[in-house]
Amino acid sequence: MSELVQEIEKLKKERQAVILAHNYQQDAVQDIADFVGDSLALSRYAATTRAKVVVLAGVRFMAESASILAPEKIILLPDSQAGCPLADSIDVEALRETKARYPDAAVVCYVNTAADVKGESDICCTSSNAVAVVQSLPQRRILFVPDRNLASFVARFTDKEIIPWDGGCLTHYRVTLEELERARAAHPEAEVLVHPECRPEVTRAADFVGSTGAILKYARESRAKEFLIGTEMGILHRLQLDNPEKKFYLLSPGLVCPNMKLTTLEKIARCLREMQPVVQVPETTRSRAYRALERMLAIR
Repeated sequence: MSELVQEIEKLKKERQAVILAHNYQQDAVQDIADFVGDSLALSRYAATTRAKVVVLAGVRFMAESASILAPEKIILLPDSQAGCPLADSIDVEALRETKARYPDAAVVCYVNTAADVKGESDICCTSSNAVAVVQSLPQRRILFVPDRNLASFVARFTDKEIIPWDGGCLTHYRVTLEELERARAAHPEAEVLVHPECRPEVTRAADFVGSTGAILKYARESRAKEFLIGTEMGILHRLQLDNPEKKFYLLSPGLVCPNMKLTTLEKIARCLREMQPVVQVPETTRSRAYRALERMLAIR
């Protein structure tokens, strides 16, 4: 065990802290985390942990979600610059203007959004429960923000009218159908597993579409021995740990999220030493956003 890892373990005990890491984090960060998961799993863990301090190894909207669900805890984001271009594709004023044009529509808000956008929404969702969330609502029209590809995917599994926001994940959008076809030709025995933030033509051509947590589960349970993976490269670490006898290949070399790679062991140690940077959502925003997240967490 390196001196840095030893220091982090010592600081965790002193601060009564836990480290939560997204599946897209660097390998070393995943290895030191107390829990690794997708956005939904991280939200659930943050809401129930007894730790006094939560180090969120992810991006800002994830740390905000932890603050919304657990306001009594100190939420630390190791790199304050770890943002999300998808979350930046929508702001609360633009959402209010669009809501006014569709007064009969329920607003379903992907968790990849800022806290004030969540507060302006009826319910949140993640990529793992988006279809269930939409189906749970009584409204026939759904304003789905901000990922247009996830909206398109959801629309395939419901008879409701889905009104998509024109936002997207830059990393997942890089995957093209041509890349998928070339990869499949190179690995004809491999199953293709992709994230629903990918383009519609990519998700339609895949063997399985799901969140990072669902992709991990599918790979464990599948009898296939080779897989082509259409989501951020960080997931390969966990896939290989869980399935050492299987082979995994990225669909595209562009499947790297720069923001997810900003967190390092050095930054985790520093934030535990200094107890900074803290992410705390103001109570007026938090209480409204909490309702949307709480409704999401009630969907099984």
